[in-house]
Amino acid sequence: MKKIIFLLSVIALTGCASNIEATKFAKRIKAKDLQKHLYTYASDEFEGRDTGEPGQKKAVEYLRNYYTKNKITAAKGTENYFQPISSAWLTNASRRGSLKDSENVLAFIEGSEKPEEIIVISAHLDHVGTENGEIYNGADDDGSGTVAILEIAEAFKKATKKGNGPKRSILFLHVTGEEKGLLGSRYYTEHPIFPLANTVANLNIDMIGRVDKFHQTDSNYVYLIGSDKLSTELHEISENINKKYANINLDYKYNDDNDPNRFYYRSDHYNFAKHNIPVIFYFNGTHADYHKPTDTPDKINYDLLEKRARLIFHTAWEIANRKERIIVDKAVTKK
Repeated sequence: MKKIIFLLSVIALTGCASNIEATKFAKRIKAKDLQKHLYTYASDEFEGRDTGEPGQKKAVEYLRNYYTKNKITAAKGTENYFQPISSAWLTNASRRGSLKDSENVLAFIEGSEKPEEIIVISAHLDHVGTENGEIYNGADDDGSGTVAILEIAEAFKKATKKGNGPKRSILFLHVTGEEKGLLGSRYYTEHPIFPLANTVANLNIDMIGRVDKFHQTDSNYVYLIGSDKLSTELHEISENINKKYANINLDYKYNDDNDPNRFYYRSDHYNFAKHNIPVIFYFNGTHADYHKPTDTPDKINYDLLEKRARLIFHTAWEIANRKERIIVDKAVTKK
């Protein structure tokens, strides 16, 4: 009996230590750093990051330089972080006119115990470019998600350097062509660097820096979409992690199967969900500056962006470090 009690105590202490470490590294995700990134990433210099255009090329170089500087390695199978996508493939897939060559950006932290199992954290790197001489900066859409991934990746890298790296591998996936029809994520799932069968979950971040009209009096929220669609366990983990670390109001308004906005089908997580990979889509809802030149970095609530990014970090930490892979109990049979 004493031996059992001792073992239970060790397990409890180990879990407690893991929680302490998670909190410590989450604190490295800071509003001031998010702001610094976004004022560059959503600046006029990047010309709205239209797919394949010069401004989008500057954006992917910014991402690559960041990962290189922080010694977060390129995913194997890429061309120095880039997964090239040809003009021909993009044009055919989009059917919205001719598109130029583009690329996804993939950075990677290998797991210490189950490196073959992959958690994908994604955001789209593109926006809609310019129109009538005006630049659509896309600070919230999806500059906010992009810079959140950078900070989350750095937090995981700091943990790894301190000997507390994730047990499962983390792929930081910045996809192109979302605004043209979820093209970059579709390309990745059709040409995966890592087998989709080994992909545990996708946490997708698309617009988490603003407050919509429904939450003007209480901005401590984020919309979650898809968390319960394929895995009951993922949904429960998400809920528990939020209660333990963030206490954000998780709003499931747009998770309804009958939601007329159909947001579940309108961001990059859906290309993973189609392959029965459990997903969570983090979203602040639309606002007056959605897809307008006025979606600029000065409109972002950076403290709120920090809090939401930390929630995503904690959720990824839990999925990466738990003993068993999450169960997919609601897999959809392909017709």
